[in-house]
Amino acid sequence: MTELVPAVGGTRMVPAPDPIARDYLLLGLRLDQHIPGLVDGYFGPAELKAKVDIEQLRPPGRLRGDAAGLRARLATEVPDADRLDWLDAQLLALETHAAGLAGETLPYLEHVARCFDHAPPRRPDTEFEVAAAWIDELLPGEGPSADRLAAWDASLEVPVERLPAVVDWLIERFRASAAATFGLPDGEDLLVSLVTGQPWGAYNWYDGGRRSRVDINTDLPVRAPALIATVAHEAYPGHHLEHAWKEAELVDARGRLESSILLINTPECLMSEGLADIGRGFASPPADQVDLLAELFERAGLAFADDPIAVREVAERADAIAGPRRALSAIGGNAAILRHVDGRSHDEVLDYLSEVGRYSPAVAAKRLAFIEHPLWRTYVFVYAEGEALLRRWLDVVPEPERAARFGRLLHEQLTPAAVTDPG
Repeated sequence: MTELVPAVGGTRMVPAPDPIARDYLLLGLRLDQHIPGLVDGYFGPAELKAKVDIEQLRPPGRLRGDAAGLRARLATEVPDADRLDWLDAQLLALETHAAGLAGETLPYLEHVARCFDHAPPRRPDTEFEVAAAWIDELLPGEGPSADRLAAWDASLEVPVERLPAVVDWLIERFRASAAATFGLPDGEDLLVSLVTGQPWGAYNWYDGGRRSRVDINTDLPVRAPALIATVAHEAYPGHHLEHAWKEAELVDARGRLESSILLINTPECLMSEGLADIGRGFASPPADQVDLLAELFERAGLAFADDPIAVREVAERADAIAGPRRALSAIGGNAAILRHVDGRSHDEVLDYLSEVGRYSPAVAAKRLAFIEHPLWRTYVFVYAEGEALLRRWLDVVPEPERAARFGRLLHEQLTPAAVTDPG
């Protein structure tokens, strides 16, 4: 009989962890005491969390040794190849964090590569110039293209008082789509709140028990087209669905308790953010995008919503702009390299985001705050690079098979290295 133990988050019971999973959970919880925020979610055995909370702080050098020692044990204690590879990649990232705390600092990009099992590239600025030129064609007019793009964005802002109802509608729509395509684990649910004062645009806090809290930051106006991507990313079939399925299958059914802790700046983040970004294409297939945008504009009560012809025209243009807009968003990685590798000043990078990335001053400042944040300065690469990596992996199979391949991301312990070879 499998032993069950109380889990963090109420009266739920989970399988007792094997020695490898137990020591992995302890390592993550102990590192979080040195790097607040490293643990993004924990719903594992309550006794382990209690143990770490009351014990004496473990020094970084010892934690580095703990991570290296645990990696060395994998070959003899973990028979399943997929689990071994996943744990090895995760532990290399944790060893890297501990080594950095102990004073063994690495060059920025080497640190990032060890954290994510993937080396991020410096993208040529021509990539962003092509995207910006495409947007210029779609938004003709006088004045700088950044100003025209800002004006366009302003015309699509969802009033804050309308956000709760619009978000609820999108969640129900995407939940139904995810249920039909990927299935839903029993008892899954989520709660959405509006917040302010954060460096990110939205966040999924996974609490265990198949439940998430999703926060949407209203420091900056929320654009209607971006809201579609946000809901798909944070809820269905993105973070919430991924975490709920992995809790149900990896933790509860298979006893892989290492998946009951979610750790920032590790390879699982590159996979999870890439999955969540790609998920919007399954939540709302490209052929349905214009109709979805048109209905969203009407529900949001935008200024032109009472003119069906205008609604359709704007929806078509918004759909066309979405591609180059996503291409421009990858500039965050270049900006991080300029700041943390090339040593460019805050103001120089701010200008780069505005001039090359076509961001408004307020949005450029928010992006740079993320890039300069102690925790997120490493994380900045996971969105564009995760999406690019997983899109290559999906695109090698025929289109009718891609939903099934995407479904593997919701259920399996896959690493960036495992999907780098697209076979």
